[in-house]
Amino acid sequence: MIDDEPDHVEMIKMRLEANDYEVVTAYDGEEGLAKAAAEKPHLILPDVMTPKMDGFAVLKRLQRLELTKNIPVVMLTAKGESKSVFQSQQLGAADHLIQPCESAELLSVVARHA
Repeated sequence: MIDDEPDHVEMIKMRLEANDYEVVTAYDGEEGLAKAAAEKPHLILPDVMTPKMDGFAVLKRLQRLELTKNIPVVMLTAKGESKSVFQSQQLGAADHLIQPCESAELLSVVARHA
């Protein structure tokens, strides 16, 4: 998960870990890319708005890197950002979640793509 909001990170991390998922976190796009390449996760959840590199730039870089190009990416967007949802789809994200999201929705999307 890549998000610069500690509360969002902790909430999603707790929900996923409570359902037996292992979660690696990063607080900006550059750190997220480095951890994705090192950890090779089953799924990447970048927030659209992150420092150093926004979520769309992260998505594009992940798709170009041999180590990460086949990892599904589910973009995290804030409520009311329909433009971000459309852009995520256009760039090839596997899915998107609008934050804050319900636990059931989070777990359903993660299970579908992980």
